[in-house]
Amino acid sequence: MYRILVVNPGAGSTKIGLFEDEKKIKERELRHDSEELRRYETTIDQLEMREKAVLDFLEEEGMKPSELDAVIGRGGAFKALQGGIYRVNERLIRDIEEGKVQADHPSNLGALIAYKLASPHGIPAFFADPVSVDEFDEVSRLSGLPELPRLSLSHALNTKYVAKKVASSRGKAYDEMNMIVAHLGTGISISPHRKGRMFDVNNANDGGPFSPQRAGTLPTTGLIKLSFSGKYSERELLKKVTREAGLLAYLGTDDLREVEERIEAGDNKARLVYEAMVYQIAKEIGAMAAALRGEVDVIILTGGMARSPKIVEDIKGYISWIAPVEVIPGENELEALAYAALRALKGLESPKKYT
Repeated sequence: MYRILVVNPGAGSTKIGLFEDEKKIKERELRHDSEELRRYETTIDQLEMREKAVLDFLEEEGMKPSELDAVIGRGGAFKALQGGIYRVNERLIRDIEEGKVQADHPSNLGALIAYKLASPHGIPAFFADPVSVDEFDEVSRLSGLPELPRLSLSHALNTKYVAKKVASSRGKAYDEMNMIVAHLGTGISISPHRKGRMFDVNNANDGGPFSPQRAGTLPTTGLIKLSFSGKYSERELLKKVTREAGLLAYLGTDDLREVEERIEAGDNKARLVYEAMVYQIAKEIGAMAAALRGEVDVIILTGGMARSPKIVEDIKGYISWIAPVEVIPGENELEALAYAALRALKGLESPKKYT
């Protein structure tokens, strides 16, 4: 039996999972004081504070890092990488500390915390399927402007995990199937998978459907005019389209449950905005079906919004003719990371080297 610690840093908390093989024996969300977080100039400055919170958790559980078999952290917005599991090494640590990443995001701390906990005890530290998984076909990279290539940044961790899980449930390997996976969260990323490769995806910050917080694809000329209107600084406009758009901008809430309650109460504006989001999700799934030339074995709906029976059924109404639809709700990130570490420990998957 392998004992695995999973570390998943997010914007306002660090989620912890303690696993024995595939069984989760303890889960905790370590909330961080918002005032304290604001005192840090960059997320890398939060490392010591977050590491201490994880060590305190272990102490409360009566466990020492030396008693673990592996520590795995969420992979961040690193440079473009193939999907899979990786050993955390000095090269990765140096790149994160020097800011050689695609975005300053708390997920970058996952590998650092895993390494600091594991390395003094000779225990392997891993990360898996980071935000920056890039398996694009070359035709997927062109946007229409050479200066603005399409970037592969997505919910790759959960996406890859549920794809492998569904393939296994059908008695097949992930690399034997063609799939479309729609991760429906505060951001939405929809990706086609051809024989084990996520060869395209909408970057949830740049395009695709609008979501509870993000704008998705916008009218290009209108966005340029808004950028030069003098109403917003660069930072303010970036925040507007990635954190204050979508359902939140139209309806003043990013809570799908509240939107559904308002629809039930007869709120026609809420109904229109909700239906527009469903429509855009379905269109993006249809586009990815075309990218697979119609050869789709299954469509998977996952992420937090997939917990809603209403949105699942409404999306199915558009897309069920394409392929069978399976639903695996939630983000499943702790389970995905534990599963990856276990495969590495059992020798079922060879960890890749970060270079």
